[in-house]
Amino acid sequence: MAADYGLLQIDDEQLKSYKRSSRVASLDVFRGLCIFLMMLVDYVGSIFPIIAHSPWNGLRLADIVMPFFLFVAGVSLALVYKKVSNRVDATRKAVLRAVKLFLLGVFLQGGYFHGINSLTYGVDIERIRWLGILQRISIGYIVAALCEIWLSRRTHREVGFFKSYYWHWILAFSLSAMYLGLVYGLYVPDWRFEISSPTSSMLPINGSYAYMVKCSVRGDLGPACNSAGMIDRYVLGIDHLYAKPVYRNLKECNMTNSQVSESSPSWCHAPFDPEGLLSSLTAAVTCIIGLQCGHVLAHIQDHKERIQNWSLFSVSLLLLGMLLAFIGIPVNKSLYTISYMLITSASAGITFCALYLLVDVYGYRWVTTPLGWMGKHSLSIFVLVTSNIAVIAIQGFYWSKPENNLVEHVYISENT
Repeated sequence: MAADYGLLQIDDEQLKSYKRSSRVASLDVFRGLCIFLMMLVDYVGSIFPIIAHSPWNGLRLADIVMPFFLFVAGVSLALVYKKVSNRVDATRKAVLRAVKLFLLGVFLQGGYFHGINSLTYGVDIERIRWLGILQRISIGYIVAALCEIWLSRRTHREVGFFKSYYWHWILAFSLSAMYLGLVYGLYVPDWRFEISSPTSSMLPINGSYAYMVKCSVRGDLGPACNSAGMIDRYVLGIDHLYAKPVYRNLKECNMTNSQVSESSPSWCHAPFDPEGLLSSLTAAVTCIIGLQCGHVLAHIQDHKERIQNWSLFSVSLLLLGMLLAFIGIPVNKSLYTISYMLITSASAGITFCALYLLVDVYGYRWVTTPLGWMGKHSLSIFVLVTSNIAVIAIQGFYWSKPENNLVEHVYISENT
């Protein structure tokens, strides 16, 4: 599959146009790094929790993977739409591409594929998960793509982060303001939910168990009473959210043997989607930030000038994000807070700058050859990993007895 522009296929005309220009190898390497980090935190995170997702506030290695994907998708869009001859046709193709990616994400992460230790597959349509990693990338992609197609006002000799693309920044600030208004302004009432297979018994109703969460607050950023979860429950339905949110690893939930304790607060049993609707607003801003870095790559040829622009821009975002965290806006991946968005986008910019310096300036491509290969086949690898096809294939090889396979031993060691 063509993966030259993120986890997205592009049409042949765009691909041929890009191949005629000088190829930026660090883009493939950066994309490969994203895939590598995704596999690392997925399979090693349970052994070394320090690299797994932070239960709520905080930043760990796993928490930077999603912003890195969004950032590189934005960078790539600046190359895809460097010259747009027909805006309507470009919009049609962008929308179609985003819809395909969204539907692929639903298929992969909606619950259709069975787990490593289960022979069942298929999903109840009433409980399918609508949002996920590829869905979030598709949302960020279409926002940034339409932004680039319709809102670019660059003159022939004018390239800059603000002066040339001020409409992009107006959109980014508007999305951020909308996010802040909803996350701090919406009133979250007490809410009730039911689950059919609880870890504790509280109030049985028709074979299910009911839980009440006391909120009646506004602007709360905790796992129980945030407005992001409320919006998803109202719009998507609680049965369509991620069933095993990472906040269950908080001390309050007292997880034992991968189960929530009976004495845990009621909200510990509730589903919550880390790729929800409200947090998609700030996720799209990450894509727009990547788009601005892509403009430098597309329109500035001098290595030194590129690195200066990226470095200044990334450090500015990092300082702003740290300032917001200092004054009380938590760094939170599940809510995709403004401080989290700025710090992770800055980290992506600094990382890309370092890879560009290593690979494209100094020419050490042999050092990053495996990552470059992974970057060129990012979508294929993502499908194999997310669907568990690759893991189950490895599981098929065993010594003497089926139980003596690598996956089984790793799984048992992780859960003992």
